Amino acid sequence: MGAHELMDTAVQERLRRLEEQVRSDKVTVAFVAEFSRGKSELINAIFFAGYGRRIMPAGAGRTTMCPTELCFEAGMEPCLRLLPIETRLQPLGVAEWRLRPGSWVRLALNTDDAEQMAAAIAKVSQMRRVTVDDARALGFWSDAADADNPLQDEAGMVQVPMWRHAIVNLPHPLLKQGLVILDTPGLNAVGAEPELTINLIPQAHAVVFLLAADTGVTRSDLSIWRDYLGMAEDAFDERLVVLNKIDTLWDALSPPEQVQAQIERQRLESAEVLGVPASQVMAVSALKGLQAKIRCDDMLLQASALPQLEVALATGIMGRRQAILRATVASGVASLQAEVRRVINIRRRDLDDQMLELRSLRGKNASVIEAMRARIEVEQREFEASATRIQALRAVHLKMLRKLFLQLGPGGLKAQLQALGDALQGTGVRLGVRKVYGETFARVRATLQEAEAAGIEIHAMLGGTFRQLNADYGFSLQVPAAPAMQDHVAELSLIEQRHLQYVGVVSALRLAPQEQAQRLLRALAMRVRTVYEAVANDLELWSKTALAQLDAQLRERERSFVRRMEAVDRIQQAASGLVERIAEIEAAEQGLGGIESRLLELTAELVQQPVDHDAPAGQDQAATVPQPLTTSA
Repeated sequence: MGAHELMDTAVQERLRRLEEQVRSDKVTVAFVAEFSRGKSELINAIFFAGYGRRIMPAGAGRTTMCPTELCFEAGMEPCLRLLPIETRLQPLGVAEWRLRPGSWVRLALNTDDAEQMAAAIAKVSQMRRVTVDDARALGFWSDAADADNPLQDEAGMVQVPMWRHAIVNLPHPLLKQGLVILDTPGLNAVGAEPELTINLIPQAHAVVFLLAADTGVTRSDLSIWRDYLGMAEDAFDERLVVLNKIDTLWDALSPPEQVQAQIERQRLESAEVLGVPASQVMAVSALKGLQAKIRCDDMLLQASALPQLEVALATGIMGRRQAILRATVASGVASLQAEVRRVINIRRRDLDDQMLELRSLRGKNASVIEAMRARIEVEQREFEASATRIQALRAVHLKMLRKLFLQLGPGGLKAQLQALGDALQGTGVRLGVRKVYGETFARVRATLQEAEAAGIEIHAMLGGTFRQLNADYGFSLQVPAAPAMQDHVAELSLIEQRHLQYVGVVSALRLAPQEQAQRLLRALAMRVRTVYEAVANDLELWSKTALAQLDAQLRERERSFVRRMEAVDRIQQAASGLVERIAEIEAAEQGLGGIESRLLELTAELVQQPVDHDAPAGQDQAATVPQPLTTSA
């Protein structure tokens, strides 16, 4: 497109965003459970069995003491990054600390040395002893919720996690494909970190919730599910419940049928208690699955039911995300193709007009050619006079957008959250916070409605102007549809639901410390800012697309005038010029046909589905069974 002058700034921006989305799109799966449910063991079994040992710390009691992300970032060597727990004393959230790499403790990982990797990653389990006052400041001690507080030793000290967040960067095949695993701590740590509860877990594309097969749904399990994972019904397909440790029910004194019936009964009862379809609950043994993979024991692997879980993850999470991404690419490419073909058709029409003009000159004298030149000059002057109208259109358009961007900017967001910030000031249990939350989200929602109304108004204004320009100058301008706000409003509703869950009666006690309330406010501001930025980006790209379409057709018309004047000049200079110019136009028309064919060929490559050469003949790729989430896959 660049070689044929078909690449304007708006098209280039759309291509860049589409490419960036394809390259950086991540699939985040959060593993959530109370401690000692086997989250880390399950991650070891699915992702790290190839090392012949455990990589993530797993064992009795609490092992993962801070949220741990497993991901792959190109251009960075394998490493473990640890954010000190002391950063909780400052108002910045984890997302903001990510932009400050110097604040993280960084340890290199040798992917060829399993022992070194396991020893390094074991640091996510580290604890430190602090005073009760320090624990209170860090958010791990609440005078109002004594039952959730850590135990004091003889010296009156308590243990808290040494790290606030950990990021493991590994070139694992699945992680390199864009998968991100979030291993979370137990109930107390989840509730103590608002950003984890409100931002990281809700933004995960899927959640794997682990239970213990021997206990079923305990009170603490149900508390986590209701407080942090109980979402709307349409989100249940993104919640996979895993009944782990079925090996604890294996009984050599009981027949296999009785053992299996007991496991099935636990599975169905867990689904009923949590209120999810039974198909969303799977019973596995992460421990036996890991052992079976290390020992290459196929019978034990099948008994562990781990392969069925891996297939469920592949089809339900990775498969769905790929389908969404593929649809996004297809839609973007189709829009791009239509825009470029419109420009090609404008060029083709201009060539046809020139061909008619030149053929009408055959056998005509110099006075007729001079009259044609004069007519072209008049058309050119009239066209240039339209620049005033177009500039006025741009000025009004940009003025409306600037006003809208101010509302969606940091200043507008700060004003909308001011009342909530005032309500969260001070110490002690804050009453009436839910009402202030409702008023705050009403203001934020009204801003999105204003953005949508402004988009409709700008669309109507551009539509009227474009129709007039099409009638006056033969353009083919079409205003793209204004950005839809439904997805952003839905995202805002999810944010509101998550926050209202967090500030419920139980969680209100956690908001008593001023530092905790301020962390909650910053977590909210970060989520809403993300929505605002997405809305502003959609509006900006839409605006650029509409105006770039106008710029493209203006440029094509100016080039047409230049080519027509050059043709007349050449005809005046030589009798043979007319024949040569007609031949050039015919060649140019053939060239446009070649450009269009090449465009269709290249865009078809972007949206075509990959062919599975291992599938049986005649079998559609979409119907093939996905492979389990293993290294070989």
